[in-house]
Amino acid sequence: MKVTNYTSILKELDTEIAIKFIKDNFENELAKKLDLIRVSAPLFTYQDSGINDDLNGIERPVSFDIKSIPNKEAVVVHSLAKWKRLALARYDIPLHKGIYTDMNAIRRDEDMDNIHSIYVDQWDWEKVINKEDRTLKYLKKTVREIYSVIKKINAKTIKKFPQLVNYFPQNIEFVTSKKLLKLYPDFTSKEREKEYAKTHNHAIFVIGIGKKLNNKKAHDLRAPDYDDWSLNGDIILYYPPLDDVVELSSMGIRVDKKTLLEQLKIANALNRTELFWHKLLLNDKLPLSIGGGIGQSRMCLVMLNKVHIGEVEASIWDDETLIYCKENNIHLL
Repeated sequence: MKVTNYTSILKELDTEIAIKFIKDNFENELAKKLDLIRVSAPLFTYQDSGINDDLNGIERPVSFDIKSIPNKEAVVVHSLAKWKRLALARYDIPLHKGIYTDMNAIRRDEDMDNIHSIYVDQWDWEKVINKEDRTLKYLKKTVREIYSVIKKINAKTIKKFPQLVNYFPQNIEFVTSKKLLKLYPDFTSKEREKEYAKTHNHAIFVIGIGKKLNNKKAHDLRAPDYDDWSLNGDIILYYPPLDDVVELSSMGIRVDKKTLLEQLKIANALNRTELFWHKLLLNDKLPLSIGGGIGQSRMCLVMLNKVHIGEVEASIWDDETLIYCKENNIHLL
């Protein structure tokens, strides 16, 4: 995703103003559309609680000891996928209402490039559902609602900054990871996403992340204890300035007791049933839910026509990235 002869449409100060405009407006509209209230969220939790999201199951969280709490280790969150469900129970959130929060995380094992950083900021949201809602129909309905908010905020941003280009297609299309593999059996999963999104000129929602496909590989890895692998997916957009796809959101209907045990068994992780969070779910102490994360900086990157995530968030970068950005007129925050 190397870019040459680049000039940002917005200068750095205007970029900061636009970032705040997007974030303020998006979270307000998302809250209205999904019936969410804002709550405070932790930056870290205990290592042995089972609450931290372990993402693909291989990433190492940042960990530290605490002077005032001996013999306990804390970890910086990767995301709040499981914490939010706990919060739904704690706050006794009613059916079809939910919560959202600003999530900031450190992902130390992330490979840095134009859209990946070790710093992650996203809107994490979670909503109470019932057994009848655990369907693809309900998942698709929620995806369409989220994408409508994205489109609305993009239009408002262009109205405020008319020099910007709209890169969000009018519609979002649903496609299963199984279908993508059938269409492009010789491609990697990311190549399949790019080819399909670019060819069809739609934003896409890829359904079915985590479960092994006919090639004996999962479309992408996903922890076994928050999303139901058959009722989840990613919102993905083809972005011409990078000639690549940008994942804007990962979301899904969460595991129930049955699915949790099935997926833990597949992942050879049944030992997690002894953890605090998992015991709550298995003992019917947590509500059924749907939830996800929506990337704040990635959305700003596309809406503001940027070519590097470092143009819309403050992080640290390796020497190669710093040299590349300096040589190509990319101004990192």
